[in-house]
Amino acid sequence: MPKQGYHHGNLRQALVDATLRLIAEQGPRGFTLSDAAKLAGVTPAAVYRHFAGREDLIAEVARQGFEIFADLMEHAYNGGKPTALVAFEATGRAYLAFARKFPGHYPAMFESGISLNANPDLARAAERARGVLLRAAQQLSEHIPAGRRPPASMFANHIWALSHGVVELFARGAPGTRGPFTPEDLLESGIGIYLRGLGLVPPDA
Repeated sequence: MPKQGYHHGNLRQALVDATLRLIAEQGPRGFTLSDAAKLAGVTPAAVYRHFAGREDLIAEVARQGFEIFADLMEHAYNGGKPTALVAFEATGRAYLAFARKFPGHYPAMFESGISLNANPDLARAAERARGVLLRAAQQLSEHIPAGRRPPASMFANHIWALSHGVVELFARGAPGTRGPFTPEDLLESGIGIYLRGLGLVPPDA
């Protein structure tokens, strides 16, 4: 591979792009720093001009992923329009779409073992993404009677866990996971069951 990233003064992003490709092909634990350097067309020593090591490089991949993820979630949420329920369900679909379209970023974010507090920039990006789901949960929970209303953070975490489970089990092509239902159908029905269990009456019902 030609050293285009290096010659154009963008070695840092060239290494990130190489790492994304390696993660998509081999998983976040299946390659070395030397592999990333070779794919980017530089020596391993050159990596240390921009990153402290392999974990620092993966943390940057994860940070960029969370920034994209937060943007997609914000777009899907659309300020809670046209209704709180529609906006909430749209964030779930955005979660699935992100996992499919960004097969290098998603594992770096959730499967690499990197702490979301590895550095302040990563922590901020992760919190921004989670904040979209939290706002969606807060808006929707206003339609639940106060006595049966879980904390919005718990509500958001339940849906995050449900979304993540559907991605891991059914949306990434793992052997033995093909079935009669699409991941979108599984997630939508799961959210519906969860909301009915809370006694939620959609505002547009």
